[in-house]
Amino acid sequence: MTTDRAPDLRLAGLAVAAWLAALSCLHLTTRPAVLLAASAAVLAALLTAHLLAVLGRPAAPARRYGWIAVAVLLGVVCGGTATAARLHVRDAAPLRPLVDDRARVTVDLVLRDDPRPVRGAPGRPVTLLVTAQSSVLTDPQGHRLRVPARLLVLATDPAWRGLLPGQRLTVQGRLAAPRGGDLTAAVLTVSGPPVRNGSPPWLQRAAGTLRAGLHRACAPLPPEQGGLLPGLVVGDTSRLPATVEEDFRATGMTHLNAVSGSNVAIVVGAVLLAARWARAGPRLAVVLCGLALIGFVVLVRPSPSVVRAATMGAIGLAALAVGRPRATLPALAAAVTVLVLVDPELAGDAGFALSVLATGGLLLLAPGWRDGLRRRGVPAGLAEALAVPAAAQLACGPVVAGISGTVSLVAVPANLLVVPAIAPATVLGVTAAVVSPGWPAGAEFAAWLASWPAWWLVTVARVGARLPAGTLPWPGGLPGALLLAGLTLGLLLAVRRPLVRRLVAVGAAAVVLGTLPVRLVASGWPPDGWVVVACAVGQGDAVVLPVAAGRAVVVDAGPEPSAVDGCLRRLGVREVPLLVVSHFHADHVGGVAGVTRGRRVAMVLTPTLAEPVAGRELVTAAVGSARRVVPGVGWSYRSPGVEVVALGPPYPLRGTRSDPNNNSLVLRATVAGVRIVLPGDAETEEQRALLDRVPSHALRAEVLKVAHHGSAYQDPAFLDAVRPAVALVPVGVDNDYGHPSPVILDRLARSGVRVLRTDTDGDVAVVVRSGRLAVVGRGLPPGRR
Repeated sequence: MTTDRAPDLRLAGLAVAAWLAALSCLHLTTRPAVLLAASAAVLAALLTAHLLAVLGRPAAPARRYGWIAVAVLLGVVCGGTATAARLHVRDAAPLRPLVDDRARVTVDLVLRDDPRPVRGAPGRPVTLLVTAQSSVLTDPQGHRLRVPARLLVLATDPAWRGLLPGQRLTVQGRLAAPRGGDLTAAVLTVSGPPVRNGSPPWLQRAAGTLRAGLHRACAPLPPEQGGLLPGLVVGDTSRLPATVEEDFRATGMTHLNAVSGSNVAIVVGAVLLAARWARAGPRLAVVLCGLALIGFVVLVRPSPSVVRAATMGAIGLAALAVGRPRATLPALAAAVTVLVLVDPELAGDAGFALSVLATGGLLLLAPGWRDGLRRRGVPAGLAEALAVPAAAQLACGPVVAGISGTVSLVAVPANLLVVPAIAPATVLGVTAAVVSPGWPAGAEFAAWLASWPAWWLVTVARVGARLPAGTLPWPGGLPGALLLAGLTLGLLLAVRRPLVRRLVAVGAAAVVLGTLPVRLVASGWPPDGWVVVACAVGQGDAVVLPVAAGRAVVVDAGPEPSAVDGCLRRLGVREVPLLVVSHFHADHVGGVAGVTRGRRVAMVLTPTLAEPVAGRELVTAAVGSARRVVPGVGWSYRSPGVEVVALGPPYPLRGTRSDPNNNSLVLRATVAGVRIVLPGDAETEEQRALLDRVPSHALRAEVLKVAHHGSAYQDPAFLDAVRPAVALVPVGVDNDYGHPSPVILDRLARSGVRVLRTDTDGDVAVVVRSGRLAVVGRGLPPGRR
């Protein structure tokens, strides 16, 4: 019985070795990859010869480990050889000189996936990322070269939208070097529209029709549910609100927005249940499930990620066909090996790793945990619901921690709570897509039914993302992933002993009971007596002024919603009586949805110059019915906790280096007797205008938020007029603009000003203690240092 239940890991060494060899070779050139494969081949041959020589002798444990070593070496040979062959194509001589010269070329190519928009700054053209396979390339001298290489196309023309995989195109663009670590041979930047050569394959056209029908069926739904359903069904998150996407990321539910083996399992499982209800035999059920699997791949489009997910989902189907559940692990190992050999680039794909690890966790861990819970009296359905998300989350934890630099404490509970809603939402969404071409009303009804479980998913993600101490900082990158993997493996081995299991349970309870209240109650942030906080929101501004408990004035919102929302949650801000928009650049308004998330905004202050238009529209959409005011010089806002006075711009400025920057609202706030000057992104032109029109005593302040992230465009006379004791510089880590300027920092330091930067100090606060100013930096989490 024990042998029968033991996992069959005979092919695991081959699969893991092929995977790791391919991953390593992706970061090498062709020659080292060939040397690695050749060395492994020689060692495998020598070891095999030795094992065959002792084949007739009595069996020994060492011989079994010897054959395992042979399998591992063969995996290295296969993975290294397959990757080396692709690297040779990637680094082919005809293409490499053109990439190095950044040549402008004409390329005949075939799309490999859907064009994906990259979220950028409002007001700028949307960049579309398109993976493609080139066939023929025409260099600047007019020579036609046959170059079958992978390209990453960056396009801005709207004509690229809606193109389908398999579409043949001719485009003109400029080559650039790729980032490395994959099989992309070059980056092709294209500014114009593509020339279509024929139509896409009928399979892709059919998928496009169904996906468009799903979007039409979801259009009447609320934005959150309507944007989530296409993500659940076909992995299309183009219409998913950014706030929902960030909530899913914070609660470890991002995998629901990508096509994975679980999507395949849900669809195939629904067909299997229907087949069993109709009393179909095992073989007929397998045939029906296979047809459903093919149809699902057609719906979501047979891109590499979808093929990967379908392969993972088909593993269970193969086990059902042969009637041997233990065959699933060898099937998983074989699938990993084949996929890596067919497309070595998958070895470096985080989605591939998560799919394999989740499937492995479900096969290795979930059955034992389920049976253990059932032996302790837990009902079968509840035991299954507890074991499955816990096993998948534990298996995927190291990769997620390495990517995000955090460990989520709410991921398992959140995924457990949404389990009952995933299958109905997915099945109903697929139904809406399938019936949409012939029965639009039926598709809308199915989508409306699916919106209710989708609402539950959105609600769980929103609540989970707002829980304090929901995530813990963790070392990022490969070291963090390996550390958590080692701890996880050690824990799994240790808890097999009853005594250790009890000690681990007691220790975990002690840690939770000891540290969680400290994080919740005595976290040390915000510090007592704070009068202003500059939030660490990346390359952007977000400044908070306290009004009363749970209420604060917010000046600007940073570049994206989650960062400013997190800062306001840490400060306990639940209501915003005044939101100030200094100007409409994306690094100041991109996160406005994070300010309004779950908070009432009573009044919004905006500048006279409503440019760029996209930024203004973003603010308008986010603040809804809040009262909007365009203040003139001298306008003031007063409450018992804070006073805000508008100092500028003294008059409209046109023709400057940046008109939106130089028409920023310039404010002076007073909190607990401390004066704070907030000049937005005002540059030298507006600063000089302020010096000409505003009395010098009105500019005097103890705290200065340095304009434009500490850029070099500062008027020294303006800094002298303010004469601050503390300067706050909101600026992003490793930004591309050279902010803050070392010259400006040196000038402030020589004047005796204490300078705090959000890129090095995290959220920074100025506090009043015993009638004197002090500064406190919260610090950056490990993953952002």
